[in-house]
Amino acid sequence: MERKFVFGVAVSGYNFTGRKAETERLLTDFRNGVNVILMSPRRLGKTSLVRHVCGLVSPTELITVYVDIFGCKTEYEFYNKLAAAVLQQTASRKELWLEEAKDFIYRLSPKISFSPDPNIQFSVSLGISPKTHTPEEILSLVEQIAERKGKRIVVCIDEFQQIGEIADSKQVQARLRSVWQHQQRTSYCLFGSKHHLMGSIFLNRSMPFYQFGDLIVLDKISTADWTDYIVTHFADGNRSISPTLAAEICTLVDNYSAYVQQLSWLVFTLTKEGDTVTRAHLQAAMNELLATNDILFMQMVEPLSEYQMNFIRAIIDGINDNFGRSQVREKYRLGSYSNINRLKKALLERDIITVKGDEITLTDPVFGKWFERKMMV
Repeated sequence: MERKFVFGVAVSGYNFTGRKAETERLLTDFRNGVNVILMSPRRLGKTSLVRHVCGLVSPTELITVYVDIFGCKTEYEFYNKLAAAVLQQTASRKELWLEEAKDFIYRLSPKISFSPDPNIQFSVSLGISPKTHTPEEILSLVEQIAERKGKRIVVCIDEFQQIGEIADSKQVQARLRSVWQHQQRTSYCLFGSKHHLMGSIFLNRSMPFYQFGDLIVLDKISTADWTDYIVTHFADGNRSISPTLAAEICTLVDNYSAYVQQLSWLVFTLTKEGDTVTRAHLQAAMNELLATNDILFMQMVEPLSEYQMNFIRAIIDGINDNFGRSQVREKYRLGSYSNINRLKKALLERDIITVKGDEITLTDPVFGKWFERKMMV
């Protein structure tokens, strides 16, 4: 039996909805060897979209490799993660000691472990270091495998903004691009959860990855798509929700995919088979959503200065630009004019705010509702 709503992990199949245009565009890019940069704020379903498209591609057509580099703090941590994922996901058990990778791994003593899970064939720990391989050797591995297999490979790298936070980041980025841009059988899909860091890597003319590929800015799934999805899923669970209340679920969390799924699930758990969802169910579920995130949001605000808290209060009150105006600075006690840029930078680095042009908004709509309830004075 399919779970009705899924959040916190990538979704697929029954729990994937919308994204028809984005799916077609990404699929076309994959099939034609076009590099892709996928950008959006957190919780809009980037990973789910990429996984969904990977699942639509036949292995006889091309091979997809997925690697999450969250937690990689150094250049060689990234190389180890990348090489292990490539070796693991381009080989079967029979091909464990890849003929294609023989020249690459002979200097290593890789640790290989098998999983009882039939969906996970094996894991590889390589121990790559500057003494065993140059960056160029590691970055060329996937292209060598693609050539020897006679297939195309798409490497999907999640949390790619981590590259921007390692030491000598610009030099590392230059090394990556200098190798990747010449590969004929390998293309890359690069995406991450920190929108401003991804922007600094891909939208800055002075950075190596500027204009690296097809830039896709992921928007929210429409309320119409979500409404059909929610109503259908409740009906499948022998419950009833009106399109009006289904749409209200979306409105409460500003159509952020993960939160739409989570709030829908909380409403679902508050009802029984045969029940019809009421606004009281919806309000109780919203209260539970805020309570569930209470500890996380408290951890977010504890390190903030009073000025930074006041900046957030201004945004919640509807101020989205012109924070330097004397009336705004005085009303919200933001300090001097020169302090505004420091506040924006600090909150951007903490991924609390998003800046689009001159407009500043909170990155997380549920955090905004929690802050308004808990911290507004």
